[in-house]
Amino acid sequence: MQKSWHGDSHSHADTEWQLRVDLAAAFRLAAQFDWHESVGNHFSVATTPDGKGFLMNPRWRHFSGIKASDLLALDSDDRETMQRPDAPDRSAWAIHGQLHARLPQARCILHLHPPYATAVAALADPWLKPIDQNTARFYERIAVDLAYGGIADDDAEGARLAAVLGNRRILMMGNHGVLATAPTIAEAFEDLYFLERACRTLILAYSSGQALNIMSPRLAERTALDWEDYSGMSFAHFEELKRGLDRQDSTYAA
Repeated sequence: MQKSWHGDSHSHADTEWQLRVDLAAAFRLAAQFDWHESVGNHFSVATTPDGKGFLMNPRWRHFSGIKASDLLALDSDDRETMQRPDAPDRSAWAIHGQLHARLPQARCILHLHPPYATAVAALADPWLKPIDQNTARFYERIAVDLAYGGIADDDAEGARLAAVLGNRRILMMGNHGVLATAPTIAEAFEDLYFLERACRTLILAYSSGQALNIMSPRLAERTALDWEDYSGMSFAHFEELKRGLDRQDSTYAA
Protein backbone atom coordinates (compact mmCIF):
# COMPACT_ATOMS: atom_id res chain seq x y z
CA MET A 1 0.00 0.00 0.00
CA GLN A 2 1.04 3.64 -0.57
CA LYS A 3 2.74 5.03 2.52
CA SER A 4 1.54 8.35 3.91
CA TRP A 5 3.22 11.42 5.38
CA HIS A 6 3.13 12.00 9.12
CA GLY A 7 1.05 15.08 9.87
CA ASP A 8 -1.96 16.79 8.36
CA SER A 9 -3.59 14.69 5.63
CA HIS A 10 -5.02 17.73 3.84
CA SER A 11 -1.57 19.30 3.62
CA HIS A 12 -0.14 16.03 2.30
CA ALA A 13 -2.84 15.82 -0.37
CA ASP A 14 -2.06 19.37 -1.52
CA THR A 15 1.66 18.63 -1.62
CA GLU A 16 1.19 15.42 -3.57
CA TRP A 17 -1.12 17.11 -6.08
CA GLN A 18 1.49 19.81 -6.73
CA LEU A 19 4.07 17.07 -7.32
CA ARG A 20 1.67 15.47 -9.78
CA VAL A 21 1.20 18.74 -11.64
CA ASP A 22 4.91 19.49 -11.79
CA LEU A 23 5.88 16.00 -12.91
CA ALA A 24 3.19 16.06 -15.60
CA ALA A 25 4.63 19.38 -16.77
CA ALA A 26 8.08 17.79 -16.97
CA PHE A 27 6.70 15.06 -19.26
CA ARG A 28 5.05 17.59 -21.57
CA LEU A 29 8.20 19.73 -21.71
CA ALA A 30 10.41 16.72 -22.43
CA ALA A 31 8.20 15.90 -25.41
CA GLN A 32 8.41 19.49 -26.65
CA PHE A 33 12.22 19.41 -26.37
CA ASP A 34 12.37 16.10 -28.30
CA TRP A 35 13.93 14.24 -25.40
CA HIS A 36 11.26 11.50 -25.35
CA GLU A 37 11.39 8.15 -27.13
CA SER A 38 8.22 6.43 -28.34
CA VAL A 39 6.12 5.51 -25.28
CA GLY A 40 9.14 4.51 -23.20
CA ASN A 41 11.32 6.37 -20.66
CA HIS A 42 10.14 7.30 -17.20
CA PHE A 43 10.06 10.08 -14.60
CA SER A 44 9.26 9.67 -10.92
CA VAL A 45 9.11 11.74 -7.74
CA ALA A 46 9.01 10.66 -4.09
CA THR A 47 5.92 11.43 -2.03
CA THR A 48 6.96 10.07 1.38
CA PRO A 49 9.74 11.13 3.77
CA ASP A 50 11.67 7.88 3.26
CA GLY A 51 11.44 8.24 -0.53
CA LYS A 52 9.91 4.79 -1.01
CA GLY A 53 6.47 6.07 -1.94
CA PHE A 54 6.59 7.71 -5.36
CA LEU A 55 4.66 8.82 -8.43
CA MET A 56 5.58 7.54 -11.90
CA ASN A 57 4.11 7.54 -15.40
CA PRO A 58 1.83 4.64 -16.36
CA ARG A 59 2.96 1.94 -18.76
CA TRP A 60 3.42 2.94 -22.38
CA ARG A 61 1.82 6.38 -22.40
CA HIS A 62 3.23 9.14 -24.60
CA PHE A 63 4.84 12.02 -22.72
CA SER A 64 2.86 14.59 -24.72
CA GLY A 65 -0.47 13.52 -23.26
CA ILE A 66 0.33 12.74 -19.64
CA LYS A 67 -1.81 14.49 -17.02
CA ALA A 68 -1.32 14.90 -13.30
CA SER A 69 -4.17 12.49 -12.56
CA ASP A 70 -2.63 9.78 -14.77
CA LEU A 71 0.42 9.21 -12.57
CA LEU A 72 0.70 5.95 -10.64
CA ALA A 73 1.17 6.07 -6.86
CA LEU A 74 3.68 3.32 -6.06
CA ASP A 75 5.64 1.96 -3.11
CA SER A 76 9.05 0.38 -3.65
CA ASP A 77 8.37 -2.03 -0.77
CA ASP A 78 5.19 -3.36 -2.40
CA ARG A 79 6.08 -6.76 -3.87
CA GLU A 80 2.68 -7.10 -5.55
CA THR A 81 3.12 -4.07 -7.81
CA MET A 82 3.96 -5.97 -10.98
CA GLN A 83 1.06 -8.41 -10.52
CA ARG A 84 -1.60 -5.69 -10.74
CA PRO A 85 -3.57 -4.88 -13.94
CA ASP A 86 -2.18 -1.32 -13.94
CA ALA A 87 1.41 -2.41 -13.32
CA PRO A 88 4.09 -0.01 -14.57
CA ASP A 89 6.63 -0.87 -17.24
CA ARG A 90 8.97 -3.59 -15.96
CA SER A 91 12.12 -1.62 -16.72
CA ALA A 92 10.70 1.48 -15.05
CA TRP A 93 9.88 -0.48 -11.90
CA ALA A 94 13.32 -2.11 -11.83
CA ILE A 95 15.17 1.21 -12.07
CA HIS A 96 12.94 3.68 -10.24
CA GLY A 97 11.74 1.23 -7.60
CA GLN A 98 15.29 0.33 -6.62
CA LEU A 99 16.63 3.88 -6.72
CA HIS A 100 13.80 5.22 -4.57
CA ALA A 101 14.32 2.34 -2.13
CA ARG A 102 18.08 2.82 -1.86
CA LEU A 103 18.74 6.53 -2.47
CA PRO A 104 16.32 8.63 -0.38
CA GLN A 105 18.13 11.83 -1.41
CA ALA A 106 17.12 11.16 -5.04
CA ARG A 107 13.60 12.55 -4.58
CA CYS A 108 13.05 13.12 -8.30
CA ILE A 109 14.41 10.70 -10.90
CA LEU A 110 14.29 11.49 -14.63
CA HIS A 111 15.45 8.73 -16.97
CA LEU A 112 15.35 9.06 -20.73
CA HIS A 113 17.38 8.87 -23.94
CA PRO A 114 17.73 12.45 -25.28
CA PRO A 115 19.67 12.68 -28.55
CA TYR A 116 22.90 14.40 -27.53
CA ALA A 117 23.33 12.92 -24.05
CA THR A 118 22.69 9.47 -25.50
CA ALA A 119 25.24 10.11 -28.24
CA VAL A 120 27.85 11.00 -25.61
CA ALA A 121 26.85 7.93 -23.58
CA ALA A 122 27.51 5.83 -26.69
CA LEU A 123 31.15 6.94 -26.94
CA ALA A 124 34.01 4.79 -25.67
CA ASP A 125 34.90 7.84 -23.56
CA PRO A 126 31.56 9.20 -22.30
CA TRP A 127 33.01 11.59 -19.71
CA LEU A 128 31.90 15.17 -20.21
CA LYS A 129 34.94 17.31 -21.02
CA PRO A 130 34.86 20.83 -19.52
CA ILE A 131 35.10 22.95 -22.66
CA ASP A 132 32.55 25.67 -21.82
CA GLN A 133 30.38 26.86 -18.92
CA ASN A 134 27.70 24.25 -19.46
CA THR A 135 30.03 21.28 -19.71
CA ALA A 136 32.02 22.56 -16.71
CA ARG A 137 28.80 22.71 -14.69
CA PHE A 138 29.08 18.92 -14.38
CA TYR A 139 32.81 18.64 -13.78
CA GLU A 140 33.53 15.69 -11.45
CA ARG A 141 29.82 15.59 -10.62
CA ILE A 142 28.63 12.79 -12.91
CA ALA A 143 28.74 9.04 -12.34
CA VAL A 144 29.43 6.92 -15.42
CA ASP A 145 28.25 3.34 -15.95
CA LEU A 146 30.14 1.27 -18.52
CA ALA A 147 28.61 -2.10 -17.64
CA TYR A 148 25.47 -2.06 -19.78
CA GLY A 149 23.98 -5.55 -19.97
CA GLY A 150 20.78 -5.07 -21.95
CA ILE A 151 17.39 -3.65 -20.96
CA ALA A 152 17.29 -3.04 -17.21
CA ASP A 153 14.26 -5.12 -16.27
CA ASP A 154 15.16 -6.83 -13.00
CA ASP A 155 15.70 -5.62 -9.46
CA ALA A 156 19.36 -6.65 -9.41
CA GLU A 157 20.14 -4.31 -12.30
CA GLY A 158 18.26 -1.48 -10.63
CA ALA A 159 20.24 -2.08 -7.43
CA ARG A 160 23.49 -2.07 -9.43
CA LEU A 161 22.63 1.25 -11.05
CA ALA A 162 21.80 2.73 -7.62
CA ALA A 163 25.24 1.66 -6.38
CA VAL A 164 26.98 3.21 -9.39
CA LEU A 165 25.11 6.50 -8.96
CA GLY A 166 25.84 6.63 -5.23
CA ASN A 167 25.80 10.20 -3.95
CA ARG A 168 26.07 11.77 -7.42
CA ARG A 169 22.99 13.33 -9.02
CA ILE A 170 23.55 12.33 -12.64
CA LEU A 171 24.35 8.96 -14.19
CA MET A 172 25.66 8.70 -17.73
CA MET A 173 24.49 5.23 -18.74
CA GLY A 174 26.92 3.84 -21.29
CA ASN A 175 25.26 2.37 -24.41
CA HIS A 176 21.93 3.47 -22.96
CA GLY A 177 21.02 7.05 -21.99
CA VAL A 178 21.03 9.28 -18.94
CA LEU A 179 19.47 9.51 -15.51
CA ALA A 180 19.16 12.77 -13.55
CA THR A 181 18.17 12.97 -9.90
CA ALA A 182 17.67 15.86 -7.49
CA PRO A 183 15.78 16.87 -4.34
CA THR A 184 13.08 18.55 -6.46
CA ILE A 185 11.50 18.21 -9.91
CA ALA A 186 12.67 21.68 -10.93
CA GLU A 187 16.29 20.94 -10.03
CA ALA A 188 16.33 17.56 -11.76
CA PHE A 189 14.75 19.07 -14.88
CA GLU A 190 17.27 21.91 -14.91
CA ASP A 191 20.18 19.49 -14.62
CA LEU A 192 18.76 17.49 -17.51
CA TYR A 193 18.22 20.66 -19.54
CA PHE A 194 21.82 21.80 -19.12
CA LEU A 195 23.22 18.29 -19.53
CA GLU A 196 21.57 17.92 -22.93
CA ARG A 197 22.87 21.36 -23.98
CA ALA A 198 26.34 20.49 -22.70
CA CYS A 199 26.33 17.22 -24.62
CA ARG A 200 25.19 19.03 -27.76
CA THR A 201 28.14 21.41 -27.44
CA LEU A 202 30.55 18.51 -26.90
CA ILE A 203 29.22 16.55 -29.88
CA LEU A 204 29.44 19.64 -32.11
CA ALA A 205 32.98 20.31 -30.94
CA TYR A 206 33.98 16.69 -31.58
CA SER A 207 32.43 16.87 -35.06
CA SER A 208 34.70 19.77 -36.02
CA GLY A 209 37.68 17.42 -36.00
CA GLN A 210 39.76 19.98 -34.13
CA ALA A 211 41.35 19.49 -30.74
CA LEU A 212 39.17 20.37 -27.75
CA ASN A 213 40.19 23.35 -25.63
CA ILE A 214 39.72 21.60 -22.28
CA MET A 215 39.74 23.72 -19.13
CA SER A 216 42.32 23.05 -16.44
CA PRO A 217 40.98 21.09 -13.45
CA ARG A 218 41.24 24.23 -11.31
CA LEU A 219 39.20 26.35 -13.74
CA ALA A 220 36.65 23.60 -14.35
CA GLU A 221 36.08 23.14 -10.61
CA ARG A 222 35.80 26.89 -10.07
CA THR A 223 33.19 27.11 -12.84
CA ALA A 224 31.22 24.20 -11.39
CA LEU A 225 31.22 25.89 -7.99
CA ASP A 226 30.17 29.20 -9.59
CA TRP A 227 27.07 27.43 -10.92
CA GLU A 228 25.99 26.69 -7.35
CA ASP A 229 25.45 30.43 -6.81
CA TYR A 230 22.78 30.28 -9.51
CA SER A 231 20.82 27.35 -8.07
CA GLY A 232 17.68 29.50 -7.84
CA MET A 233 17.54 29.56 -11.63
CA SER A 234 16.19 26.01 -11.58
CA PHE A 235 12.95 27.07 -9.93
CA ALA A 236 12.55 30.28 -11.92
CA HIS A 237 13.16 28.50 -15.22
CA PHE A 238 10.72 25.69 -14.41
CA GLU A 239 8.00 28.18 -13.46
CA GLU A 240 8.57 30.07 -16.72
CA LEU A 241 8.31 26.83 -18.67
CA LYS A 242 5.07 25.93 -16.90
CA ARG A 243 3.65 29.35 -17.73
CA GLY A 244 4.44 28.61 -21.36
CA LEU A 245 2.62 25.31 -21.11
CA ASP A 246 -0.39 27.04 -19.57
CA ARG A 247 -0.61 29.36 -22.57
CA GLN A 248 -0.51 26.41 -25.00
CA ASP A 249 -2.35 23.57 -23.27
CA SER A 250 -2.98 23.47 -19.53
CA THR A 251 -4.45 19.95 -19.53
CA TYR A 252 -1.24 18.58 -18.01
CA ALA A 253 -2.53 19.94 -14.67
CA ALA A 254 -5.81 18.01 -14.82
